[in-house]
Order: sequence, then C-alpha cells, then structure tokens
Amino acid sequence: MTPAVSADTGALSQAQTDRYWRDGFLFPVPVISPQEAAGYRAQLEQMEADWREADLPLPLGNYMRVNAQCVMPFAHDLATRADVLDVVESIIGPDILIYSAEFFIKNAHTEQFVSIHQDLTYWGMGTTSEMVTAWIALSPATVESGCMEFVAGSHKSEILPHADTFDDRNLLSRGQEVQVDVPAEDRTPIVLQPGQMSLHHGLTIHGSGPNRSEDRRIGMVVRYISPRVAQSEADTDYAMIARGVDRIGNFTHYGAPRRLFDPRGVALFDEIRSARAKAMMKGAAKRKGIYA
Repeated sequence: MTPAVSADTGALSQAQTDRYWRDGFLFPVPVISPQEAAGYRAQLEQMEADWREADLPLPLGNYMRVNAQCVMPFAHDLATRADVLDVVESIIGPDILIYSAEFFIKNAHTEQFVSIHQDLTYWGMGTTSEMVTAWIALSPATVESGCMEFVAGSHKSEILPHADTFDDRNLLSRGQEVQVDVPAEDRTPIVLQPGQMSLHHGLTIHGSGPNRSEDRRIGMVVRYISPRVAQSEADTDYAMIARGVDRIGNFTHYGAPRRLFDPRGVALFDEIRSARAKAMMKGAAKRKGIYA
C-alpha cells in the first residue's frame, strides 16, 4: 500500500511532486480531518433530503454532478479550503481557477461504474498539464466500494481513441471508454479514507467499478486549472478564481453562491452547462445526462 504523503507544511515536498509527475497521480494526501469530512457529508445528505423533490429546473442529480460550486455553498467552501489549495499550488502554481466541482456518488450495492478513460478527451483544452483533478473522499473509497484505479505513467501519452457507450450505469456523460486494453495488473487502486485526497493528471487513464459495500461511496471532485489553460472548442468558458489572480482572461469569472440554489446561481449553472456542451458533446451520436 502506498504510504500517506504528508502535507504538514501545506505544500507538497519535492519528492511528492516528483512522484505526481512520474506516475500521473498522487495519493493519499490528508487534507481535512475525518470529522470535517463527516460534516461535509452531512451537509450534502441534508441537502439531498431537503431538495430531492424541490421544484428545480433540472433534477437534483444534475446540480450535484457538475459545477456544484455554482449552487452549493458547502461545495465551494471545500473546493477553496487553504489546506486543499496549498497542495494544488504545488502542481499548477499560485494562480488557481476552479473549472468545476462535482460529487461522484455510488450508492451501496449498485452497479454504477466509471469506464476507463482520460479526462481531457472532450474538454476542449488539448493535452494541457496545467489542469489537475483533486478527488476528496467523504466516505471510504475502497476496492469493495468501487474506488478509482489509475494507470501509472499513462499521462505521458497523447489523448487516445475513445468510444461512446451511453451505458445508463456509467457515471460519465457519454460513457466514454478508451480503446486500448488495460490489464488489471496495470491498474493501481486508489484507496482513500474520509478526509484524504488524490490528485491526477488530465491524461491519466482511470476508471472505477461498482460499489459492493454497505455504504455509499462519496467523493467530491474538483478540476483546478491555471489561467494559462485555454478553451478551444466552446465559444466561451467559465472558471472561478480560487487563489491568486488571472492576468490572461481566457475564462469568464463568477463569484461564490450566496445560498443553496440561489436563482442567480441556478441561472449561471445552466449558462455554463449550455456553453460547455459544445465541447463536451462534440461528435456524440446522442446526448445524455447533464449535457442532454
């Protein structure tokens, strides 16, 4: 098992950063306490209970699965915590934008999965190394519960051919799957306990299996980018400043939500979703889920 890295000084050590660039991922990084993780989980599940039947323009699951930072103050709070951003800064530098924050949830004893893929395939950002995905565990992510699996060194490849499956059990919008054989022995299980985080490069091949455990597998995923990243497929794109400044201006900026599902945040959510659909669903035979 990979030993827990230490972030006692805030930033990653040089050895930890080197390991990220060598493997295309790093885990487990302790960023918040198990008690704090339980608190965020409680806020999430209380929101689910209170808003599941609410008269929102879209199903609640859509708002949880992409750009939760637009409509959920606790998602924005977790994504902008100093202990998280200190680690991210070690990878992409002091100027940090939030591209999206989302909750990946697999309920107990369900068949939902994430097919093996590369994140940057349909994002319209090319093969940038100035984007990093942080996966923060709010419940145990184990092999039994369907934790992620990464392929070490795969970030050194270009974007590989993918095929869309549109499988209803697949948590990805297109059900995209990389068209290369990935033997089981080449996959590293990313086991995390509540409060721990993993980081991975946008080209790292990864996926996850179904949840066979007795508990929900809950992770908040935040996509962080440097202001130097540019959108090449959509007409416009959006990002939130988390730390530092943006001197380049490739993205339209917006502020934190004032309260759960504030009308302005809900309208912004739909604006961003519509703008990104051009890149995310380019060439797709049909549309599914959040980009339908």
